[in-house]
Amino acid sequence: MALRVSIGQYYTANSPLHRVDPRAKLVATIAFMVSCLMVQSPATLAVALIAVGAVAAASRVPAGRLLAQVRPLAIFLAVTSLINLFFIQTGNIVATLGPIALHAGGVEAAVLYTVRFFLLLVAGSLLMLTTTPVGLTDALAWLLGPLERLGVSAGETALIISIALGLVPALSQEARDIVAAQTARGADLEGKGPIAYARACAPLLVPLFTSALRHAENLGRAMEARCYTGPAGRTHYHELRFVVRRDAPFALLAAAYLVTLAALFALGI
Repeated sequence: MALRVSIGQYYTANSPLHRVDPRAKLVATIAFMVSCLMVQSPATLAVALIAVGAVAAASRVPAGRLLAQVRPLAIFLAVTSLINLFFIQTGNIVATLGPIALHAGGVEAAVLYTVRFFLLLVAGSLLMLTTTPVGLTDALAWLLGPLERLGVSAGETALIISIALGLVPALSQEARDIVAAQTARGADLEGKGPIAYARACAPLLVPLFTSALRHAENLGRAMEARCYTGPAGRTHYHELRFVVRRDAPFALLAAAYLVTLAALFALGI
């Protein structure tokens, strides 16, 4: 049973994307994810691919490391592609597999939606790989700031999300250690089929849940020992500042991408 989870891990590099203000990266990533809903033609898909490729190149993150972020959701992408391929029956028939006929609309939807979801996942992965947990927490707190008027604590919400992302690698390592220990005791964790696989995972749930509770208890004690009383009135060691020379080019490129995509969508291209 192979467990490889890289979600929430920061990749250290000296790249232009790493130096961009976390708030600008967060807003641009959310805007790109929303814009993926407008990607409905080969032209708009090409623009989105070029945008993601340019950002990935500027991040200087190895392709293998970037794809490792998306790999846990590869099954979801494959299932989505197959559903579109076999159940959308519009357009001419392009191929037949026994009683099953593949239509041009199904092939187009399978490619379009799969690539669209893939780009969305890559954009989120680039954000986490090029932004430190502290920077991401500060950016989330800034973005959720207006909700404080409605009684929502932006700082605490951002802190919870940051802690959750930070615990993913730790729990992944704990799961690998538990798998190694159970295998050494003779447990069969290589079940074939969904039911057998679920049974194989059962011996991991209790110790993994116990480990998660232990991490939460230790974190709570550490925060209490440091007299943490919440984000209200607290200052930041590194204040977020929008530097024109550093951040303006990224913001302009993001705006240019959105304008280009909107123009293609309006023209029906």
